Amino acid sequence: MSRPVDPVPGVSPFRIEVPEADLADLRRRLLATRWPDELPGVGWDWGVAREYLRDLVGYWSDGYDWRRHEQRLNALPQFTTVIDGQRLHFLHVRSGQPDAHVLMLLHGWPGTPADFLPLIDVLDGAFHLVVPSLPGFGFAGPTTTPGWDPPRIARVLQALMHRLGYDHYGVQGGDFGSVVAADIGRTDPRRVSGIHLNALATASMPVSEEQLQALTPLERDRVAANQAWWRTHNGYATQMGTRPQTLAYALTDSPAGQLAWYLEWFVGHDPETTKQSPVEPDAILTDTSILWFTNTAGSAARLYREAAGSFGTPQRISGVPTAVANFREDRAVRGLAAQAHRLVRWTDIDVGGHFAALQAPRELATDIREFFGSLGPFGSCSPS
Repeated sequence: MSRPVDPVPGVSPFRIEVPEADLADLRRRLLATRWPDELPGVGWDWGVAREYLRDLVGYWSDGYDWRRHEQRLNALPQFTTVIDGQRLHFLHVRSGQPDAHVLMLLHGWPGTPADFLPLIDVLDGAFHLVVPSLPGFGFAGPTTTPGWDPPRIARVLQALMHRLGYDHYGVQGGDFGSVVAADIGRTDPRRVSGIHLNALATASMPVSEEQLQALTPLERDRVAANQAWWRTHNGYATQMGTRPQTLAYALTDSPAGQLAWYLEWFVGHDPETTKQSPVEPDAILTDTSILWFTNTAGSAARLYREAAGSFGTPQRISGVPTAVANFREDRAVRGLAAQAHRLVRWTDIDVGGHFAALQAPRELATDIREFFGSLGPFGSCSPS
């Protein structure tokens, strides 16, 4: 449920309207895809499997209905504003309950606010929701200067909540959204009531000997397994974390290439888990289409380079109560998470996967409701 939002100075209503010419150009490029060969029998071990990609490219060109998904997004109130010289785009879905808690939802890479549509449906008005596109992603447009690392993004999103008039709010995020959410807690602890995280990035983080010694033997074994897994899956992150501009030319010119790059995470993150709790093809193609139509695939990739300096750097604990929903194959290590967050809740959930809002929205919604419900009232939650 949603209701109209009163006008806010500096905030403009937004509607998605992709020109027909862009749709025709996308289809032409997809049909003209030049396919590489593939070694027999390698499956996903050497990268995205060709037949999987060919099938999805075929569906994108001749089956997927962008207009239907565009209409679904346009059914929700969307807005833009400019903060720190950067255009921001966000959904603002108000609850029918004026005193409902306020919750910001933060996507990761290669996501967009569309990832949260199933979760918004399941939450069904339990919160006032603010769902931004991360700077550089989708309808926020590309970033135009260096320096858009997670702490800066956190400060800008904090300023967005202040502009909207929210005195207190919670934050939920997965993947890069979990990194930014934690930074919001560090920069705005008096206004942030709680932080709920999934898809923590502990598998890819360097771990010091001192950190290891603080873990249980079982957790140390899990860290070793995570590091072995990461060595075979980190190619995409290494490229974006060091030389994103080189990659941007291919992502910007070839929609099939862009889709393949995103399937490294949507499916290649863990093919077996994805078979059990798949990310629906339409959800994958909606994210990919948004980044294609807005020409922000290269800008989104830059987040890895921007954030590289933050990974492995000890972070002060924010003090904000933090919950972690650890979905199947998230690979989070509780002992490591406790060194960076004030953990008050940890839930192991044996369904879903890395994209929990798309794969297990009901389970994610339940954990969010229970966590924020346990915090009790947290001040004025209506825009001033």
